[in-house]
Amino acid sequence: MKADIHPDYHPVCFVDVSSGARFYTRSTMKSKQVEKIDGQDCYVISRDVTADSHPAYTGEKRFVDTAGRVEKFQKKFARRRAQ
Repeated sequence: MKADIHPDYHPVCFVDVSSGARFYTRSTMKSKQVEKIDGQDCYVISRDVTADSHPAYTGEKRFVDTAGRVEKFQKKFARRRAQ
């Protein structure tokens, strides 16, 4: 392997904000927050959605209010259709 061409690979802890689940792995990502886990310094990276909370993996359905988005879209393009 050539020296100095590969990114720094280090321990990382991904934290799911919604469920609080923690995933320990190795990654090239870094953060300002560092935590000592099993005697090693790990970067802690917060994520809104992970496999622990994503509906595709959990099987639960979540209601997403899209009415406001549709109305905003219609209002935005209503002037163009009228011309």
